[in-house]
Amino acid sequence: MVEKPREDETLFEEPESEAHKAGVRVIKVHASPYDRYMEGEGIPVYRDIGFQDVKQLELAPWKRTGGNGAFIQCVGTEGKAGMYLLEIPPRAALNVERHLFEEILYVMEGRGTTELEPGESGPGQFFEWSAGALFAIPLNVEHRLVNATDKRALLLVGTSAPPVFNLFDTPEFVFGDSFTFSNRYDGENDYFEYKNTYFADPNHGRAIQLTSFLPDIVDSEMPMDNQRSPGMRRTEPHMAGSNFYLKIMQQVIGRYTKSHYHAASAVLICLRGKGYTFTWPKHLGMHPFEDGHADEVKRVDYGPGGIVAAAPGGGDWFHQHFATGSEPLRLLVYNGPTEVWNQHGAPGDEVIAGHVDIEEGGRSVEYRNEDPYFRQEFERMLALDGVKSTMPPELYEKGGSSIGLPAAHSH
Repeated sequence: MVEKPREDETLFEEPESEAHKAGVRVIKVHASPYDRYMEGEGIPVYRDIGFQDVKQLELAPWKRTGGNGAFIQCVGTEGKAGMYLLEIPPRAALNVERHLFEEILYVMEGRGTTELEPGESGPGQFFEWSAGALFAIPLNVEHRLVNATDKRALLLVGTSAPPVFNLFDTPEFVFGDSFTFSNRYDGENDYFEYKNTYFADPNHGRAIQLTSFLPDIVDSEMPMDNQRSPGMRRTEPHMAGSNFYLKIMQQVIGRYTKSHYHAASAVLICLRGKGYTFTWPKHLGMHPFEDGHADEVKRVDYGPGGIVAAAPGGGDWFHQHFATGSEPLRLLVYNGPTEVWNQHGAPGDEVIAGHVDIEEGGRSVEYRNEDPYFRQEFERMLALDGVKSTMPPELYEKGGSSIGLPAAHSH
């Protein structure tokens, strides 16, 4: 971001000669409009690569919402996607709200009701939710959340707020405009009914769901995908007509994904099981431990409620996810709005998908080509829980293939 000059700033002077350069070698990162918005809300702002359990983070009263909350800004996602924790106290209703950014809400604890376009005579439409549910708020629709129980409700919310605030830099507009996006929501009676039909995404052919409400993303069935690891299950919910990209994926007990890299934005949220993620700068290469860069590799261990930024260092960091518990590792991944249109090339161009192996033009490392330390550490961690690796041995052999993976092709 370019910091706007003030009238009392030092005036610019040109370099004295061609041997000198204008400007400085080290610049200071200034607060963006979204940063200023977070700081001005009076609740904690937590910044890190990841957290073992966000349910344990301290919250504070949040005047705007009428509940308690805290912002979470995972390193590397600045300006791309936002997150916050929202607590609804027992027997409380939050303030009515509308805004020009998209929201995806995961219910970590409790149960309650969402009311849309509530008026003096009651809500125009409402639906109930409980722990494990995932739902979306249609863009700029008035809504409020209600908790009629005697226990708190805690939600982890992903938003497209950062790019919206950074573009308009006017909170009064973001929260106060009344434009109706009828192409997103027009009050259909079945808008928040669970729809469990899987379609093939027209871009890359993987499973998607067109639904604005999922009652249980912790224990629900999902289709086989096999892309990041053999046996992996995966689905992409497309919710409330939004451009907020997200997915849910599950790894088989005793298995782990290939290391891979992509632009920053993805934040992994552990729903079930336990595991850990390694992430390291791409320029260190595919074998950071073998090549003596262990001190530059970051690791985050997590169980339910834990989160980690997959590519924290400005993007294109390698990362790899390991399931170490005695049950499958299930993750919710918030990517935000940038992932939808984060494509290179003109419409109609064909590019190799990121899950294709590096040797075939993609961005994933075959198991046989990975740093040997990853397999050694994975098997050590499994042994601590009395679990054995279920990785097919042939994956590590020269000429071995990734079992169940379709042939690489362009999308």
